[in-house]
Amino acid sequence: MTVHRPPPEQAHLRIGFIPLLDSAVLIVARECGFAEREGLSLDLVREISWANIRDRAIVGHLDAAHMLAGLPIASTLGIQHLRVPMVAPMALGIGGNAITVSTPLYEAMAAAGLRAAGGPHASGAALARVVRQWAAAGRPPPILAMVYPVSSHNYELRYWLAASGVDPDRDVQLVVIPPPLMVDALETGRIDGFCVGEPWNSLAESAGAGHVVATKAELWPLSPDKVLGMRTDWAERNPNTVAALVRALYAAAGWADDPANHEALAELLARPEHVDAPAACFRRALAGRFGTGPEGGTHTIADFIGFHRYAATFPWQCHALWLYAQMVRWGQIAHSAAAAALARATFRPDLYRAALAGGDAAIPLADSRIIGGTTEPMAVAATTGTLVLPPDRPFDGTVFDPDRLDAYLAALDAGALPA
Repeated sequence: MTVHRPPPEQAHLRIGFIPLLDSAVLIVARECGFAEREGLSLDLVREISWANIRDRAIVGHLDAAHMLAGLPIASTLGIQHLRVPMVAPMALGIGGNAITVSTPLYEAMAAAGLRAAGGPHASGAALARVVRQWAAAGRPPPILAMVYPVSSHNYELRYWLAASGVDPDRDVQLVVIPPPLMVDALETGRIDGFCVGEPWNSLAESAGAGHVVATKAELWPLSPDKVLGMRTDWAERNPNTVAALVRALYAAAGWADDPANHEALAELLARPEHVDAPAACFRRALAGRFGTGPEGGTHTIADFIGFHRYAATFPWQCHALWLYAQMVRWGQIAHSAAAAALARATFRPDLYRAALAGGDAAIPLADSRIIGGTTEPMAVAATTGTLVLPPDRPFDGTVFDPDRLDAYLAALDAGALPA
């Protein structure tokens, strides 16, 4: 059956992106014809920092953008900048980040008991021992970089540190560095580690500048990272355009997630106008292969990044509330029922469903779900029957129930996370 689609109100779109592996869906949509099929022409604008993306989206230089999942929430709530309501009608994938430490810090962690590919528990415990050793010796604390204060990178890094007994605000120094500058900062000794998306972790490993000690997929499987973000007023004026863009990106995500296309995707991302990094780094990241430290060898992280599978493009409102809870936890905003409601409503599964209605997409029927509620595969009711998702429990065993947000925040105030 042919579904009638009204034409987009605006056919030519300026969309910002940061050179990262997870910009793939936007690049594929333009380069492989998925946007054109929906009557859209995409002008992809390469930016160096998330602050640039935020500012240009706010003032209208960009119609939409590859955004940190927390950025539309922060803009809607007025955290650290102007208060400009934004929406995220879809996600751009799951996973894709890693925590990398410099070779000297890795060697110190190894001397403190870390073994190759030990996972986030082992690496966190080793870092905690090094932090205490440095403090006892009167050395400055390690300097760790993340990409933006409301990024999942900041919250993942803090979550890992805190769960490992390291106070992110006292025991280490956290700084902001744009993703493309991370490796240079590590190589020159300006920082001791970072949390960033690919390909910059793989590039640090291939340059011998650092070693991955934890990945997003290990810290929290199926967790969000980037979304398609836009101003609420623009989305309201251009509903057909938003729907067409969601359909184009959904189709592009399916192409990007197919292993048969990964070689072509790596070459596409490597181009100078896109991410401009060696194709070999993208091949490694798409396969989830990382080094095991100076001793050599590699290990594979299952589902390190996903663009389409496991409802990777669905804008779960539980993810929006988890991000909001971290903003509260780390003092970026005071909690209130009104703020939580605004944060939840920033992610728009209604727009996602409307765009894909009438097709064969398996779309979750619920807007939200409990995070980490089971260690077994979970069945989620969907438009085409049932979606089966892998377990998504964070590495420390925490369960996040979005309908019990106050209890979660109260547990944080008490110095513990709810199991």
